[in-house]
Amino acid sequence: MSATTAATTETQTDKPGRTLARYMNVALGGTFDPIHDGHRALFERAFELGDVTVGLTSDELAPKTRHVERHVRPFDDRKRALEAELAEFAEEYGRDYEVRELDEPTGIAVEPEFDALVVSPETEAGAERINEIRRERGLDSLRIEVVPRVEADDGGVISSTRIVKGEIDEHGNPV
Repeated sequence: MSATTAATTETQTDKPGRTLARYMNVALGGTFDPIHDGHRALFERAFELGDVTVGLTSDELAPKTRHVERHVRPFDDRKRALEAELAEFAEEYGRDYEVRELDEPTGIAVEPEFDALVVSPETEAGAERINEIRRERGLDSLRIEVVPRVEADDGGVISSTRIVKGEIDEHGNPV
């Protein structure tokens, strides 16, 4: 599938008092290993906005984006798991999606076809940097959608690192 639908000025309301452009081309990126409810919140917001292109970190880039050194599954394994998750959201929202390999942190979001970037609070600064690069290249800034962190049952944040450490499962339940 591909994110080929152009943005339009038609609007819709997804929550009281909040109007959104429909059929935007939305980008997001990450390592997504393992996928958890925090990631699903990002995916859901992206598909609410439009067609989605996910930049998935390459095997070379993934370790450079980690705050804590840990094992990350190979790209092909992560891509299969990601596509399975995205397919469900795409069907639910009637949207298209594409997964592309990221070789650099700014990745696909500096390309002209995107209208919005969905990020977590941890990656908001990177999104601002992407908009700086876009402006330097004469492109419009992206609409940055920051999705709040998803808390685990113990009050901490759901994260892949915590899951890999065996503290919680993908839904934030203590293990």
